[in-house]
Amino acid sequence: PVQLVESGGGSVQAGGSLRPSCAASGYSGGTYCMGWFRQALGKERDGVAALDSTGTTTYADFVEGRFTIDLDNANSTLYLQMTSLKPEDTATYYCAAVLGLVDIEWAVSTGGAYGMDYWGKGTLVNISS
Repeated sequence: PVQLVESGGGSVQAGGSLRPSCAASGYSGGTYCMGWFRQALGKERDGVAALDSTGTTTYADFVEGRFTIDLDNANSTLYLQMTSLKPEDTATYYCAAVLGLVDIEWAVSTGGAYGMDYWGKGTLVNISS
């Protein structure tokens, strides 16, 4: 089965950077979509960024050019390079994936509620002011 394990969260001050990663295993080929989603305490889960195996990427509006999603196919690891972090970025960040292709803009806009089948357990990101 596909398994996803996030790491690389932590605590940084506003304006800092983090690069969480998501190590994937159990993938045996074919098309796919992967993304990052986040959930702050007391709030709904929001999509952050996603990509698919056609090379398309998409980002939530709140990213504002600060984040980059990237997949290292050689080691099956998804990254989220985050810069210019804000306190409102504080959340648990989840990696998710689905085999096949979905509308990744839809997946991001719906917080991955319907588009993603596999989920990691999350990595905590805390941004202090």
